Formats: sequence, structure tokens, C-alpha cells
Amino acid sequence: MAPSKSSPIVTGALAVAVAVLLYLGLTHALRTARLELVLSADPSEPPGVGDPGFATAVSALAEAPIVPGNAVQVLSNGKETFPPLLADLGEAGRSITIQMYYGKPGVLADTVLRILAERARSGVLVHFMYDAIGTERMPEEYRRRLTEAGVRVAVFRPFRLRQLDRLGHRAHGRVVVIDGRVGYTGGFGLDDKWLGNGRRVGQWRETNVRFTGPAVAQLQAAFVEEWAEATGDLLIGSTLFPPGQTAAGPHTAGLVHSLPGSAPSPAERALALSIAGARRTLYISNAYFLPNPSFRDLLAAAVRRGVDVRVLTNGKETDNSLTQLAARAHYEELLGAGVRIFEYQPTMMHAKTLVADGVWSSIGSVNFDNRSLALNSETTLLILDERIGATMDSLFREDLGASEEITLESFRGRSWIQRALERGASLLARVL
Repeated sequence: MAPSKSSPIVTGALAVAVAVLLYLGLTHALRTARLELVLSADPSEPPGVGDPGFATAVSALAEAPIVPGNAVQVLSNGKETFPPLLADLGEAGRSITIQMYYGKPGVLADTVLRILAERARSGVLVHFMYDAIGTERMPEEYRRRLTEAGVRVAVFRPFRLRQLDRLGHRAHGRVVVIDGRVGYTGGFGLDDKWLGNGRRVGQWRETNVRFTGPAVAQLQAAFVEEWAEATGDLLIGSTLFPPGQTAAGPHTAGLVHSLPGSAPSPAERALALSIAGARRTLYISNAYFLPNPSFRDLLAAAVRRGVDVRVLTNGKETDNSLTQLAARAHYEELLGAGVRIFEYQPTMMHAKTLVADGVWSSIGSVNFDNRSLALNSETTLLILDERIGATMDSLFREDLGASEEITLESFRGRSWIQRALERGASLLARVL
């Protein structure tokens, strides 16, 4: 029998496909968080979050110098975030640097871009960088207006064949630095859904942070590092890094800038240490709660040593049903281990925060999933302070009042169809 004429075509197509897969480097593109245990080199257990050596260990292991002298303000939702943010931007006298993952035309985006253009025309040095995938809905007209006003604009990792291996590694962090002295990070973006009080549909629940002090230079460095990748320019100078930063604030804090090049990443190390360091309470608010087996074991171990572990995540108002299905595939395991799970009801819950023992807090862009811990670059502020911890505890309890607790008995009663959907979605957990 004569060979099929299509064989060379098929063979060629397969060869091309194999070459592309090799180029992409699947083991790189589908990296997974790798930590399994947090062990102490001493006979005792790892230090608790309130122990003297804890912040020192996190500073070294998560590459986040945690130092005193910062002034930190927790900002709940858009109503507390954007009035001071817009005021700070409008009062900038020397420099503004902004890195945004998500953006969409609307009142908020128009307002921010108008301020940036006005400040640039007034002689302020303005840098604006946005992620190519997260801000795909931002029109080219915005970039043109900013550039014409004198704003330096860069796109992080646009689609290029030679960078396909990094296409899934996004700049998910949020960075705003004004005059090198005021910093903002969190989970917000330039979209009107971040406006409001976080209690109504269409007004996302978010937690952000404004701070001054030594940690601002760390946030500025995070921007500079990613700007250098996007443009090839390494920014330096007193305009972005002003000398004589006064360390007069009451809070001890440090910034984690997590990049996907290391395994485990700084974000993964910080999260694992925070869970292992909890002794009394561990309250986690996270939009995409999809912990891998090792992190599920860490949460279960915290319960076994007597920690009250509670997780607040999305309910019916979610922007990603597939991720939610994948997360629910592991609810039974976590509930059976004693972890309490709550789903927020009024609107999309987008916050990415943690507070342990009412003294150790994390506020930033890090989701509890493989994408944040292993694939994306992220920013989160770590704070060691009882007053900030009390604020975070209070916010968490308020949110529980608008949430529904998922019990093991009721969850086990879900249909086989739901179970099948969850199991199928969980197969994609690495890339969701």
C-alpha cells in the first residue's frame, strides 16, 4: 500500500509542534510552588510571628528587609484608597512611578491618566508601566496621550516569539511611588469596579496600603527592576531615591518583591513562614484560594498545633468560576483538617491579605495560588505591628459578617456533577 501523501505534512507539523514545545520549556512555563515543610534547625519548632527572630528570618529568606521607621495606613476598598491616592498624585513635585497589572477605560482610568499627563507637563518625571495581558483593554489612545504629555510609558512583556517561554509570567504587582517618599500597593487596578465600599455588586472588596519610610525605597526598587526588563534602562538618582529618608514612623515593615526566577519564590517563602509562625490565629483573605498539597499540609499543621485558621474567599460573585471550581475540589480536605472556610457574598472579594496572631500582616497582590507563587512577579508589604494587626483582624471579622461559612457536612452534600466539575478544573490548577 502506498504511503499517504499527507505523511510528510503531518510529520513536519509534528516536528514543528515538538520544537515549539521544547522552546517554550514546559517545565519552566508550568513551574509549580515547591516548598513542602518549614523546619527549624534548632530543637524547638520554627519561631512564632511574635518571636524576636521571626522578622529577621523572613527578612533574609523572603528578601524583604523588615525595618522600623515606617508609617503604614491600611486602606479598605476604593472609598479609602483613591481619595488619598489621587491627592498624592496631584501633589507630586518631583516624580511618579506607576506599575499596573489591570486597567480598563472608565472614570478611574481617565482621572489617573489626566493627573499623570498634567504632572508631566508641569515638569514632574513620570514613568508608567502596564502589563501587556492584564491591561489588554486599555486603548492605544491612552498611551498616545500620556506620551505626548511627556510621560515615559513602557509595556511589560508584549507578545514576542522570542519570549514565548515567559509569556505566562506576568507583572502582577501593584506599584505607585510619589516623589520617592510615598508608596501604595495592594490588589487594586485602574478600573471603576475598584471604586466604592466593597459591599455591593460591581464594587469589588479590596484591601490596599499606603506607607512612608524605608519600605518605599524597596517598592521603588521593585518598579526599577521590572522597568529595566521592559526597556533596558536601569533608573537611578535622587529624583526616584531621595536621600535623607526619615525613619520616623511607628511601624516595622518590609516589602516582598517576588520574581518567578527562583524556586521557591520570595512570595512562597514569606507565605510558608507566616503560616508556620502562627500560634493563635491565622486569618487569610484571598481572591483565588488554590493552595497546593504542601500548603494544604501547612494549614492543617497549624490547626493541629491549636491555631484558629480561617479563610475568606469568593462566593457566588466571582470573576473566575473555573478557579473557584478548582479551589472547591480541596474544600473537603481542608474542612476535614479543621480549617474554617467562608465565602464572601455581596460582591467580588479581591483582597490578598493575611494576619497572624494579630501582630503579623501581609497586604499586597499575592494570590494563594500557583500563578502568584511560582509564575508571576508580585508585591506585598509585610508589617510587624499590633495596631496594624488589630486593624486587619477587625476588617476580617467585618467581612465574615457578610460571608457564608462552608461546613463539611453541607459541602459533602453537593451533587456528583459539581464534584466532577471541581475535579476537572483542579487539573488546571498550575496555570489558573
